[in-house]
Amino acid sequence: MAKDKLVAPIVKWVGGKRQLLDEITPLLPKRIVSYCEPFFGGGAVLFSIQPPKAVINDLNEDLMLVYEVVRDDVESLIDALKGHENTAEYFYAIRDADRDKKAYQALSKVARASRLIYLNKTCFNGLFRVNSSGEFNSPFGHYKNPRIVNEPGLRAVSAYFRANEITFCSEDFAKTLSRLEKGCFVYLDPPYDPISDTASFTGYHKGGFGQGEQLRLKECCDDLTRRGVRFLLSNSATPFIRELYQTYPIRIVKAKRAINSDATKRGAIEEVLIRNYGLE
Repeated sequence: MAKDKLVAPIVKWVGGKRQLLDEITPLLPKRIVSYCEPFFGGGAVLFSIQPPKAVINDLNEDLMLVYEVVRDDVESLIDALKGHENTAEYFYAIRDADRDKKAYQALSKVARASRLIYLNKTCFNGLFRVNSSGEFNSPFGHYKNPRIVNEPGLRAVSAYFRANEITFCSEDFAKTLSRLEKGCFVYLDPPYDPISDTASFTGYHKGGFGQGEQLRLKECCDDLTRRGVRFLLSNSATPFIRELYQTYPIRIVKAKRAINSDATKRGAIEEVLIRNYGLE
């Protein structure tokens, strides 16, 4: 099937892979029928491949709810997004909705999905970040004309989801990976191992992702290899990660990251692409 160029990420996510697609694409298997992405985020790789069958997972339940609503009720979502205002007072009122857990859970699925997209488009640097209580805490971005509603993009992603066999999950990555069958291809994009003591960003979910989780992911990768499931993994090119995956083919690539609030400290850093299969 021909790919729809409008099928692209609908949210900006920390570590998004749009800028690395030119490096990732040549390393992908030539034919991908069954696909899995257990750290989905913005989903740039899935939307680039557009496989007919996929399992996508993210521990962030609100993010996965967005994709569910895009699939099931995109027109209501578009209408809800049109009602938002680009002012600081309105932003903080919407942002603080999750402080009252009972009231927040009572919101409709469309209202919660609309809130996340709105905050993503109008908060500082498009940075989805939560505190230790799981509450969104990025500040207002003060953008003059943010694109809160991307109608063509939302409708294209909705059509892709509905026309194909796409399964949504919000669970621990190991649980998702344990169900995959031989022949499936997995793209792994976990929260990165920090390149310094101050560079860590795992605030997309209140649980964090330290070296213990990196080690657990490596065990899952070894298990995938034993089961005949191909994977491609992205991470930072730290000594810890290079040593951890030293038995696998590793390619070093350059990526520009813009997480630092000081623009002068943003720049190209080394990342790794690790796989358990040969190139065809």
